[in-house]
Amino acid sequence: MDKFFVICTVEKDIGQVIECLKPFREMDLKVDHIETRPSRTQPDACFDVFVECAGPAGDVLVRQLVKRLQPLTSSVGTHLVPWYPKTISDLDLSCRDTVMYGAAELTEDHPGYGDVDYMERRKEIAQLAFTYKEGNPIPRVEYTKEELKTWAIVFKHQTSLYPTHACKEFNEQFPKMFAECGYSENSIPQLEDVSNYLKACTGFELRPVAGWISSRDFLAALAFRVFPCTQYIRHSSSPKYTPEPDLCHELMGHAPLLADPRFAQFTQDIGQVSLGLSDEWVEKLSTVCYAC
Repeated sequence: MDKFFVICTVEKDIGQVIECLKPFREMDLKVDHIETRPSRTQPDACFDVFVECAGPAGDVLVRQLVKRLQPLTSSVGTHLVPWYPKTISDLDLSCRDTVMYGAAELTEDHPGYGDVDYMERRKEIAQLAFTYKEGNPIPRVEYTKEELKTWAIVFKHQTSLYPTHACKEFNEQFPKMFAECGYSENSIPQLEDVSNYLKACTGFELRPVAGWISSRDFLAALAFRVFPCTQYIRHSSSPKYTPEPDLCHELMGHAPLLADPRFAQFTQDIGQVSLGLSDEWVEKLSTVCYAC
């Protein structure tokens, strides 16, 4: 449920404070918190009355509230706060919705478009994410020979580039994960094993998702040191390109840096800052995060 905040400036008089709160009751709004403070602009003469309301808060409702408050206050401002997870278990709600691909039909520009067997396999693996609950072991996937072959091609290509193209922190962590998590050209690591390793290193854990989730939901998960990960493998016809995140992207790109304490803290900081921000600022933060 969304929240919105209202800040009214009134004279330092208890009667004025009570009057400015009446419209909230008259409009049957659910008020979660009320606070008064000396006004920023007129601290000796006025109060700022801070009111936190539970949503949903449509534009019409907010405009009606502001219209009622204006004659009672010297100024009134509102701010809508989108819903965000308050506890790590709330990720069971926010990490299930995909904004692209997932278990849905693929678009014509996707390498797997028209491949019925590939799409059925995607749906099978996506179902593991849809039924996953925070705190449970991540379901293991038995990958097919074709998926193992695709992984091997990507693994060989990527690891040849790491010495010259990856940062120092990545190159410090990847050999350790190679030894501890089952990374190899002929073996696809399981998310549960990588997650347990990361948790021991930095407190980060992985969580299965069915596909590309929204930037807001992705960043919110980072606030709890949870990194959403897909479990499916890209289409075999295009092993060196995918238009979406897949397991190769997650485990060969993101996961090793999450074992670095400084990068893990930076990643969580971005997630925490994102909570409750406007869509505009969420997109700006996600641009920074995805570029790392």
